[in-house]
Amino acid sequence: MSKLTMLAAAGVGYVLGARAGHERYEQIKTTAQKVARDPRVQSAKDKAVDQATTQAEAAMDAAKEKVQSAVPSGGFTQQATP
Repeated sequence: MSKLTMLAAAGVGYVLGARAGHERYEQIKTTAQKVARDPRVQSAKDKAVDQATTQAEAAMDAAKEKVQSAVPSGGFTQQATP
């Protein structure tokens, strides 16, 4: 688990469990919004999205190859049902 994820989870847990009232909630919300707008956070998010996209495409290609190798060279044929 990354540090950012851990901090976010801790923040959410605190907000949900806090009895500090609306003022503290607003303070936490404002800080979270500032963090989300930070260029370093945006860059990390963009890298994660790019990596996830690349991995998804690789997984799709691997699955496609497996299916093609499992299907007979003639492809699927429909059989008439009696």
